Amino acid sequence: MEELSTRYDPSEIENKWYDFWNEKGYFKPRGSGAPFTVVIPPPNITGTIHMGHALNLTLQDIIIRYKRMKGFKTLWVPGEDHAGIATQNAVEKALAQEGLHRDDLGREKFLEIVWDWANKYRARIVEQIKGIGASVDWSRERFTLDDGLNRAVKKAFVDLYNKGLIYKGKYIVNWCPRCHTVLSDEEVEHEEDEGAFYHIKYPFKDGSGHVIIATTRPETMLADTAVAVHPSDERYKSLVGKRVILPLVGRELTVIADRYVDPSLGTGCLKVTPAHDPNDFQIGIRHNLEMIEVIGKDDKINENGGKYAGMDKIEARKAVVRDLEEQGYLMKIEPIKHAVGKCYRCNTTIEPLLSDQWFVKTKPLAERAIEAVEKGEIVFYPERWKKVYLNWMYEIRDWCISRQLWWGHRIPVWYCDYCGATMASEEDLNACPHCGSSNIRQDEDVLDTWFSSQLWPFTTLGWPEATEDLKTFYPTSTLFTAFDIIFFWVARMIMAGYQFMNDKPFSHVYIHQLVRDKKGRKMSKSLGNGIDPLEVIKEYGTDPMRFTLAMLAAQGRDIKLDSRFFDSYRKFANKIWNATRFVLMNLDGHKSVEISSLDLELEDRWILSRLQHTIKAVTDALEAYDFNIAAKKIYSFFWNELCDWYIESVKERLKGNHEERKVAQNVLVKVLDDSLRLLHPFMPFITEELWQKLPVDGDAIIISKWPEPNKDLIDIEAESTYKKIIDIVKGIRSLKAEMNIPPSTKVKIYSVGAPFAEKVSDMISLLSNSHRLNHEKSKIAGSATAYTSEDFTLYVELGEIDLSTELKRLEKKIKILDTEISRLEKKLSNEKFIEQAPEEVVEETKEKHSEMKAQLERLKRLIVDLKV
Repeated sequence: MEELSTRYDPSEIENKWYDFWNEKGYFKPRGSGAPFTVVIPPPNITGTIHMGHALNLTLQDIIIRYKRMKGFKTLWVPGEDHAGIATQNAVEKALAQEGLHRDDLGREKFLEIVWDWANKYRARIVEQIKGIGASVDWSRERFTLDDGLNRAVKKAFVDLYNKGLIYKGKYIVNWCPRCHTVLSDEEVEHEEDEGAFYHIKYPFKDGSGHVIIATTRPETMLADTAVAVHPSDERYKSLVGKRVILPLVGRELTVIADRYVDPSLGTGCLKVTPAHDPNDFQIGIRHNLEMIEVIGKDDKINENGGKYAGMDKIEARKAVVRDLEEQGYLMKIEPIKHAVGKCYRCNTTIEPLLSDQWFVKTKPLAERAIEAVEKGEIVFYPERWKKVYLNWMYEIRDWCISRQLWWGHRIPVWYCDYCGATMASEEDLNACPHCGSSNIRQDEDVLDTWFSSQLWPFTTLGWPEATEDLKTFYPTSTLFTAFDIIFFWVARMIMAGYQFMNDKPFSHVYIHQLVRDKKGRKMSKSLGNGIDPLEVIKEYGTDPMRFTLAMLAAQGRDIKLDSRFFDSYRKFANKIWNATRFVLMNLDGHKSVEISSLDLELEDRWILSRLQHTIKAVTDALEAYDFNIAAKKIYSFFWNELCDWYIESVKERLKGNHEERKVAQNVLVKVLDDSLRLLHPFMPFITEELWQKLPVDGDAIIISKWPEPNKDLIDIEAESTYKKIIDIVKGIRSLKAEMNIPPSTKVKIYSVGAPFAEKVSDMISLLSNSHRLNHEKSKIAGSATAYTSEDFTLYVELGEIDLSTELKRLEKKIKILDTEISRLEKKLSNEKFIEQAPEEVVEETKEKHSEMKAQLERLKRLIVDLKV
């Protein structure tokens, strides 16, 4: 057999096998099985992959490798997103350091620079995806701004425009004064901030009194065009229709009744500023109010602001408050905390502005997308995200798709300055098709990045061309994504899929966990608590990192990640390596024989039976996207059952050159072969390296067959008998530990009750390092119970001991255990600990508590034994 290095070194095997798989074409769709397709959520080209990306890629790769081995014709499409706002921001910041602004360069030159930047960062992202072991088909790599997707985006826009589902109109939008672009509602992040309610007196025109309004933004009163009250508010019913005078400005406003007003908020009177508040805008539409703009795109008061023109809005707020106070209109200032909208990219406070923008009518598109999820055509994992999706879809608003940027898909609309026509076209226009004039210009804005991303499941497969890929691999199978883009991306892909393909874009949506730090905090640069997956790979290897993430990926629970977990699964990788090395060192003279033809021993039948249960458990868990359960099942089987028990059971049989040795060799190869296959989706590199050394048929584990459970190898009797052996051996080992007897010391053991079969007796003695098991009629003085059942009790002879000294030692140990058990129980009853501690820490605490309680019971029984 080919020798295996004495130590596991990830750096020696990872690049080697990734290049091997890629060069052999193993990442491409293979065979004639049913298609299984995943499109990668395209990472933004603005930075490096973080731990959330690593989790997302790992889980996708686990499923892809599993399905590939199951015989599916798998396709995993890679690609990157151009990230309009983020990328343009990054390039503009870099230019600013050189004293340049995009306006200095012009659109064409600026875009040349951005393309250079984008290509550089795309290459970096690709290398990082490879480093995580993602088995994507690189021959099908896409970019949201490549020629094919650019054509597709134009067609999608024009189709929607011609159907009346895209329109241009004035609307309140979220304007970022820093990025100089509009943001969708989902791109605005709300943060709690210190603020105030300013209570202001609005006097009636007839001098009969006043109303008091409360506002957090007094500077916007310059654009007020009404005062609103709730129609059922008894305090103000008689005031509806009356006229008030707007302080500082002198404009007459009418008191109107509108159900939007919350009578319990502030004074119950609402100043209505349609041009600077989205809710006021709707009130303005309903009541046909004038819409006056006083804040410009530069965040300054414009000419409509009178004496305050030219001030930025914060400066204007101070001036307005000062003037209100001086003129007797300011009644009081009430400090509050309230949510303030911030740009998700630069954290600048958002300004609601009235603006000409392009919109998609989403209500008609949402109907089929809602029905698909309600009827189960598309299934969410975990299921609770279905409700989140539907709640948002029921209340969906029109989608603002224009962005005031240069980087992105330019809106394919042209305006004729001669005849005034507006034209949407898939092809660039040089002349107006209506009047023939060449005096035309294209819309300056670009489309929201998510407009192209919504088409990703089918544009990556060649749409709008009727490609073979589109015919074969659409709809895709599973989407893996994070909860925070259900609305940005998932919902829009579903709407687009039914609109353009008349079919769902995918069958399953797996919402993966958020990776937090060990204290449960979100990872961020400001906290300095992020864990760089590339650094983890450098220190521990890719396989341990992937297995760690899989072990922690419980559905519906965020991951609390502690760096020490990586070390735990680096140890597991070492265990796999060393176990395989041991097997390879003991395969001299091995000849492959069908397991069914062998004369199997008890331990052989046991491990083969346990293997079948493990295959089924891992398979079922992966089918249900229970990645942590699948990982735990194979981990437990490999470490505990294969390494700790079976290999130990057959070490003696592997010596010499007899039939039992040949049987053990074949069973070891069979179990190790299947175990490495089960592990491959989780730990692809180490499993390929080790599998290649085994005497098995096949070119590579990546394209080997997924193990199927063989019911003929399930042996309940062997499992029951061998489990009893394990429990007995554990009892003997525990007793030796409690009595400070070194593991290497052979002890005398005997049983009272039903005798053991000779094979069982030999196995107990072998595994517990004991003398041959004897059978006695009754308990011998100076012995202690190691195991008891209805049929028999097994004892260990302790030899000559100082009974008084041992009893004192054990009683002292019991007191220490009692104290520690109480401490752990208090910890486990603390709700904060259960909620905030990493899942692994909670589980470890529970296991420790359980183990200590079991130890306490053993010690109490031992004291009773010693006194008899």
